Amino acid sequence: MKDTFKHKGLRQKLVNVIKAKGITDKKVLNAIGKIPRHLFMDSSFLDHAYQDKAFPIAADQTISQPYTVAFQTELMQVKRGDKVLEIGTGSGYQTAVLCELGAKVYSIERQQELFKKTSKFLPKLGYRAKKLIFGDGYKGLKEEAPFDSIIVTAGAPFVPKPLLSQLKIGGRLVIPVGDDVQIMTLFIRKGAKEFEQHEYGEFRFVPLLEDKN
Repeated sequence: MKDTFKHKGLRQKLVNVIKAKGITDKKVLNAIGKIPRHLFMDSSFLDHAYQDKAFPIAADQTISQPYTVAFQTELMQVKRGDKVLEIGTGSGYQTAVLCELGAKVYSIERQQELFKKTSKFLPKLGYRAKKLIFGDGYKGLKEEAPFDSIIVTAGAPFVPKPLLSQLKIGGRLVIPVGDDVQIMTLFIRKGAKEFEQHEYGEFRFVPLLEDKN
């Protein structure tokens, strides 16, 4: 669990890379600059930890590209104290970014292996989500709704209705929609049944799996 000056230097380079790609939110850049991403990865990938790339983690999932994490987080416009739902905890890197921004994070993961690993690992780094849940992200988390924002970190073939209904008025859902290639989509809730939709180009994610059990 070492974080050295070398790692810190590499992180600053990474921050410069994603800045050059258009990320401007200072709080998001600071979070990327602070979180030891190499600790979220398998030791065989340590050299790659601060490249702007996605990498494999357990259970055939990936840790998202830092630019993608920053891009989705910037769209959420997180304020300190916001109640945020994350669909797809994965390695916990995105969770850590949200915690770093001062959000109260509720996160759902449907891969048991990842859920167990990340639940133990995040608190060791000092990142405490409000709740980490093993379950089906398509259903959201009705008992904790409404949320200020919801982020989906896997490619969804369609937009799950429960997620839209669990947003506050004024709340934001950031979700990559599509099968092979996803379009990053932002929904802003304007009223009980009214949503504003924005699209932000193509991204590639591992698929969002519905609970088949």
